[in-house]
Amino acid sequence: MIPSADTLISLINLRKTYRLGEEEVRALDGVTFDIDRNEFVAIMGPSGSGKSTLLNLLGCLDTPTEGEYYLKGKRVSDLSDDELAQVRNTEIGFIFQVFNLLPRATAMHNVELPLIYKGENKRKRTVEARNALEMVEMAHRIHHRPSELSGGERQRVAIARALVNNPSLLLADEPTGNLDSKTGQDILELFHKIHSRGNTIIMVTHDRDIAQRAQRTLYMRDGRLEKEERQSATR
Repeated sequence: MIPSADTLISLINLRKTYRLGEEEVRALDGVTFDIDRNEFVAIMGPSGSGKSTLLNLLGCLDTPTEGEYYLKGKRVSDLSDDELAQVRNTEIGFIFQVFNLLPRATAMHNVELPLIYKGENKRKRTVEARNALEMVEMAHRIHHRPSELSGGERQRVAIARALVNNPSLLLADEPTGNLDSKTGQDILELFHKIHSRGNTIIMVTHDRDIAQRAQRTLYMRDGRLEKEERQSATR
């Protein structure tokens, strides 16, 4: 069944199997759920529960062995390699625990990268990158390199890079994992600000307190969706 217009993501009986020598490993074992536009969803589970595999599939970095994945009403398995690359660059913003910034590039250039891949001209790249850095309160550090920034500032630059193409979906993998608790709370406040603008956010975390800041939490175990909880409030 094709998802409704309000549904950004629909997973139907999604499975992912890997072969390790003679052994077959089921990383995902029949996962089904929907995520609406402008939801803020956390994914929790122990190591080996399938969280990272699920995030890779949602980000179109990997393909399922079985099942269907719809993104904005389009079945991802029907897309060509070029179309998948375009989806990754324009529809999805990735935020990682380790920031993944180019060490010799300034904050401005790091944020410009998706626009360079998209083929935008320099003037538009400069305007859009500055706007994204202003959104995360880093406009005053645009000429600084990662080594000149704190951990929280580097994560803000990474978030600006994820936002610069105005994606439909933000995928965050342990975005506060390398930060102290105060800086982590500041980054969560920024996520709420981004969510209030209409962005859909899916965040993998091992921290229950952080998950409680989302609208809904999905709990994974042994490659399956074990349960889900809706929070009464997100603050």
